[in-house]
Amino acid sequence: MRQLISIIFSIFITIASSLIFPQATWAMGSSLGVKDGYLAPCPETPNCVVSQNPDTSHKISPLEYHSDQATARETLLQVLTVVPRTTVTEQTENYIRAESKSRIFKFVDDVEFYFPDNEKVIHLRSASRVGESDLGVNRRRIEQIRLALADLDI
Repeated sequence: MRQLISIIFSIFITIASSLIFPQATWAMGSSLGVKDGYLAPCPETPNCVVSQNPDTSHKISPLEYHSDQATARETLLQVLTVVPRTTVTEQTENYIRAESKSRIFKFVDDVEFYFPDNEKVIHLRSASRVGESDLGVNRRRIEQIRLALADLDI
C-alpha cells in the first residue's frame, strides 16, 4: 500500500511540476549569439528584455560606454563576476554570454552582450529559459549591471 501511494504521489508531482514549470521549447530551438549583427529577438512571453529591434514590452536601452571597447568589455566581465549566481559561459572579442540561476529553483536565464564595432554601446538580451513570467528579474539584473558600470565610469 505504501509503495502504491508513493507511486501515485510521484506521478502527481511529475504532472504538477510540468504544468507549473513548463519546458521552454523556444529556448531549445532558438540560437543564442549574434546573427548578422543582431541578438535574437525575445519570445512573446514577458520574461525577456532586448536592446536591438525590440517591441515595446521587451525594450531596454543598450549599455553605453565612453572608454575603448576592450576596456568596456573587461569592465563588464569584472562586473559579471559579482552578479549573484552568474557564470560567463562564452566570450569572444565582441560577444559575452552568461548564465544566471535563480536562488531557489535554479532556473537559468541566458544573458548576452554584443559590442558592435561601429558604436560605443553594448547591446544586450536577457531571457528566461522556462516559464511565462520572470517577475521583472531580467530587467532588474540588467539595470543593476548598468548602475555598476556607471559607478566604474567606463
